[in-house]
Amino acid sequence: MLAQASPWHAHALQRTTAGLTEPLSVPARMQWTTRPGQGPGAEILGPDLHGKRLLELGCGPGHNAAHLATLPQALGFTRAGDAPTGAHVTGLDLVGLQVHRARSHYGRLNNLTFVVGHALHYLHASDEQFDAIYSVFGAVGLVAPGLLLSAIAQRLSPGRVLVFSVPHPQRGGRSPAGDDRPRRDHVTLPDRTRLPIARWEFGTDRWEKHLSQAGFWLTSAQEFHDPRVGHWPATLLIHARRL
Repeated sequence: MLAQASPWHAHALQRTTAGLTEPLSVPARMQWTTRPGQGPGAEILGPDLHGKRLLELGCGPGHNAAHLATLPQALGFTRAGDAPTGAHVTGLDLVGLQVHRARSHYGRLNNLTFVVGHALHYLHASDEQFDAIYSVFGAVGLVAPGLLLSAIAQRLSPGRVLVFSVPHPQRGGRSPAGDDRPRRDHVTLPDRTRLPIARWEFGTDRWEKHLSQAGFWLTSAQEFHDPRVGHWPATLLIHARRL
């Protein structure tokens, strides 16, 4: 019921109403930012993802997960004798309508599973270890970092990676949060309605602090601009490794 009452459910409902849920071609590239084709692709998750176990926190309609599940064919680095499969990807989303969309688009693909659930609940209930966990404007930043990052660390072995992109805390002339409290933000629906949400809007230093407390080493932080939304940075991309 909480998921159905959320702005994310309203967003997915409008998307589903506006267009048919049907099989789609797998995207040729993974997207991390608000501007298509910008920044790194799947390689930021590891040099060879063939057969690796990946978890996406907030998969939405499943485009990135589908790309990763077919990555070897897309990049042409399948080794001789290997089955033509990519990574084993689990896409998790809070909203059942999003998972329905993802399954309709890409449910035909091998090595790809879509699950409905809250990120914290799933991470605590699972006993699976992943080679990488990632979030693209997903659960990271929308769930209390002090709780979520520790739960993510439990599902990653030492040396494994966490990569996430979040709206840049300076977008639109804003300032990064000066404390650990969430800020009021909004979700813009397809019909341009704006619904309020809470978001943790940290700069790199504060993300580094929380990552360190959870047992991670922040290895890189990149910011990306999108000229369509002004001259301020639009996306912050964080790469961290489990200690």
